[in-house]
Amino acid sequence: MPETCCGGSVETALEQDVAATGNGQRDHSICFVAQYALGAMSGGRAGFVGGIEWQQSLMGRWFADRGYRVSMLTWDEGQPDGIEIDGVRVLKICRADEGIRGVRFLHPRWTGLVRAMKRADADLYYQNCGEYVTGQVAAWCRRHGRRFVYSVASDPDCDPKLPTMKTVRERVLYRYGLKRADRVIAQTLRQQHMLRDGFDVDSVVIPMPCPGPVDTDYHAPDPPKPESVHIVWVGRVAEVKRPELLVDLAQAMPEVTFDLIGPDSAGDFSRRVMQRAAEQPNIVVRGRVAREDMPDCYRQASLLCCTSAYEGLPNTFLEAWSHGVPAVSTFDPGDLIQTHNLGAIAADVPGLVASIRSLVDSPDRWRTASENARRYYVQNHTVESVMPRFELVFTEALGSQATADPNARR
Repeated sequence: MPETCCGGSVETALEQDVAATGNGQRDHSICFVAQYALGAMSGGRAGFVGGIEWQQSLMGRWFADRGYRVSMLTWDEGQPDGIEIDGVRVLKICRADEGIRGVRFLHPRWTGLVRAMKRADADLYYQNCGEYVTGQVAAWCRRHGRRFVYSVASDPDCDPKLPTMKTVRERVLYRYGLKRADRVIAQTLRQQHMLRDGFDVDSVVIPMPCPGPVDTDYHAPDPPKPESVHIVWVGRVAEVKRPELLVDLAQAMPEVTFDLIGPDSAGDFSRRVMQRAAEQPNIVVRGRVAREDMPDCYRQASLLCCTSAYEGLPNTFLEAWSHGVPAVSTFDPGDLIQTHNLGAIAADVPGLVASIRSLVDSPDRWRTASENARRYYVQNHTVESVMPRFELVFTEALGSQATADPNARR
C-alpha cells in the first residue's frame, strides 16, 4: 500500500490537488542547495555521487522540464560558473577545501553560500540532508522573504540527540533551520513520528522518486539457482556503510559471488577494506559504475545487500526493488522490508548468512519477495507518482509567500 501521512492516503488527494494547480505556479523559480550534486548533474562519472545527489539532480531536471526556472548551488569543482545542464543553472559556492581551517566555516563557505543564494534569486530554496547548512539557508530565506523547504535524508536527522552531528555549532544551526522551514518532508512514517516527538515539527511523508523500468520493459527475474547466487553491494566505501561486514560475509559464504560497487573514500579505512575485498576470491571489486550501466548490475543480482548501521531510504533499495531484486539488510527503513516482505533483516554477519540462505534455498520465498519488491516500487516510488507530490508541497509553500513581509524581499 502507498505511504500515508496524517492518518490518510496521499495517493489520490495529492494528485488531484496538483492537477488543480495547473501551470499557474510555474512562473516561480526554485533553487536546490546541493553542494555535492555536480557529479550527479554531470552524469556520475566523476566527483562525489550519492543517493541524495542523484535525487536532487533528478528533481532539478524534472522541475526544469515542467517549465520552472531552476538553479542548483554546488561546490566549485572547476566547472564554469552558471553553466546550464539540462535546463538547470549550476552556480558555484566555493571550493570545498577553500579557506583557512577554523575560519572557512564563515568564509568562504557561509559567505559563498549567501552570494550564490542571492545570485539564484529564487522564490523557493530546497535543501536535503541535516547539517549546519540547513540553518544557514533558513536564516537567509527568512531575512529575504523567500520560502524554504527542508527534506530529511536519514533517521539520525530526526533523532533529537542528533548523533551524527559532532559540534554544537552544527546542532544549533540544524535545529534553527528545521524549526523555521516553511515545509518539512520526511521519507517514512517513522521519520515523521520522530520529528513530531523529538522536535515538535510537523512534516509530510513523501517517498523518494527513483527512475526504473516501466511495466512494458520489465521482465520478472527468475529465482537464483543455489550454484549461481550473485549478491550486489552498492555504496560509498566509508565507515558509515560498514563495508567490512561485506568482506566478512563473503568469507562466510565462499560459494556465493559478491559485487562491491561504489567509489572508495579517502583514508586508511577505505584502503584497508578495498585491499581486503580485492584479496577475497568471491568478491568482484567494480568500483564506480556509470549510471547507465547500473540497471545491468541489478538485473544480474539475486539480492541486494546493505550493511549500514543507519540510513534514510537508500536509493539503492529503490533501484533494486524496481528490478524485482529483494534486499537483505542490517537496517530496515521505516520497517518497510519486514512490513511488506521485501527481503530480510539481520543484525550481524551470521544473521545475514541465515537470511540469504533462507531466501535463495526457497524459490517460492524468493519469488514472493521479488514480486513484493517490484509492486512496492511501482506503487510508491516511480517518478511519475512521486514528483507531483513534491510539486504540491512547493506550490503550497510558495502560496504562503503572500503572507510574508513584502519589505523583507530584497
